[in-house]
Amino acid sequence: MKVAIVIPAYNESSTISQVVNQVKQIGIVIVVDDASSDATSELAEKAGAVVVRHNSNRGYDGALQSGFEKADQLGVDSVITFDADGQHDPAVLDKIVADLKVPGMCLVLGIRPAPARLAEAVFNFWTRLRFGVNDILCGLKGYRMDLYRQHGCFDHVGSIGTELALSGLRGDCGFTTIYVPISDRDDGQARFGSSFRANIRIFRAFLLAIWEDVKFFISR
Repeated sequence: MKVAIVIPAYNESSTISQVVNQVKQIGIVIVVDDASSDATSELAEKAGAVVVRHNSNRGYDGALQSGFEKADQLGVDSVITFDADGQHDPAVLDKIVADLKVPGMCLVLGIRPAPARLAEAVFNFWTRLRFGVNDILCGLKGYRMDLYRQHGCFDHVGSIGTELALSGLRGDCGFTTIYVPISDRDDGQARFGSSFRANIRIFRAFLLAIWEDVKFFISR
C-alpha cells in the first residue's frame, strides 16, 4: 500500500525538519507550506519532503485540501494527516497503516487524552452519540483515498478537518480509533489562536456538521 503523510505547516521552521525525519520511513511526506514567512519550505524539502507552497494563507483546511490533491496526483492508496508542530507521536503511524490495510477499513481516527476547549467537548459529545467517535477534531487521522475520491474533496466549508471523516461516518464506512498521546508545543501557542476565536471557529464547524447531517437524513 502506497501511503502519504500530509503535514500542513505555517511558520514551523523550528520543528518541521524533525517531524519530516520522524515520519518519512512510513511513506511519501507532503508538507503544505501555507505561505510561511520563515524557512519552513526549505527545511522540509531538505529533510526529504515533497513541498506544496501557497502564495497566500489558506488556513488549516485549505492546506490539507492541497495536500490531498497532491497525494491524489501521486497515486497513493492512503493518506495520514499529521501535525507539523511536534505534538503528535510518530510511534502510532505503523498501527494506523496496519489498520488501513484491513479489508473494508477506510478511516482511522486519532483520539487525544482530552479536548482542549469547550467547543471541542460539545462537538465530541455529539459525534460520540451519533457515531461512537470520541474525538472528531484530532488532527491525526488516516484515510483510504477511495473515501476522498468518492467525496470529491477534503473540505469545502472550513470544517477544521472534520468534513471528509464525517462524510465517511455517515456513509457507514469501516473505521477504527487509536489513542494519540499529545506533547505540548514548545512555543506554547495554540494552532487556532485565542480561546475565544478558537471556540467560535469550532462551534461554526459543529453547526455545519449538524446541517450536513440534516441534509443527509432528508436525502435518504
